[in-house]
Amino acid sequence: KRVVTGKIQPSFHVAPRKSRFRLLAASTARVFDLQLVWQGRVQNLTQIAADGCLFQNPLARPNVQISPAERADIVVDFSRFPAGSELYLVNRLYHLDGRKPYGYLTQPVQVLKFIVDKPLAGPDYSRVPSFLREQPTINPSEVEQTRTFVFGRSGGAWSVNDKLFENKAVAKPKLGTAEMWNLVNDSGGWAHPVHIHFEQGRVVRRNGGAPLPWERGRKDTYYLGPNERVSVFLRFRDFPGRYIMHCHNTIHEDHSMMIRYDIED
Repeated sequence: KRVVTGKIQPSFHVAPRKSRFRLLAASTARVFDLQLVWQGRVQNLTQIAADGCLFQNPLARPNVQISPAERADIVVDFSRFPAGSELYLVNRLYHLDGRKPYGYLTQPVQVLKFIVDKPLAGPDYSRVPSFLREQPTINPSEVEQTRTFVFGRSGGAWSVNDKLFENKAVAKPKLGTAEMWNLVNDSGGWAHPVHIHFEQGRVVRRNGGAPLPWERGRKDTYYLGPNERVSVFLRFRDFPGRYIMHCHNTIHEDHSMMIRYDIED
């Protein structure tokens, strides 16, 4: 069973219009792959945002995968379904333990049921514009320093660059500058959702290629599956201070997979 906003396998009554939902994976270690199903058939979702701001353009897709701390904004057009229809948001990934997803379930697990039975209160003005928000240009010439952080195991504990967490800065970017951070998971047995506090960045490369279509907006949590690497462009704006980066698998975070970085004025 799955708990959604404090209830087990809840149902939600909706009107025949477009509705926007903010999804958050608030699990300890579980990764979700969510689909919307009606009468046994998978329905397309429209994703309009991830962790940070709106995408430049909406993205139609049949599933949304989110790991601990990742977010996704989706729009479902319930006007496409007859009155009284029941739709299910389901999870199709399964875990044997806290290491990583092990594949897809033969029978996905129900997370939330939608019932299309509420009347419209007035005219339906719900829309998804084809253009949402201009994305800032990534300029490689701005990068003043490139850093690499490897998430792994050392001495029986979780580590970053073979070191356990200490309350001292391992990186000191300057306020107003840009850097490229390479996040690396060189372990074939574990997944790491990496959360960089304070600054949202842009994925430039995933595994040496282009970022996935749904991670081209601003993000602060970056999923590293086994043996994956992600390059993130970061601008350090607004405030100097002390911040952290950590794996959002709670057990890994609590057992030293964390660094402190200081933005210096």
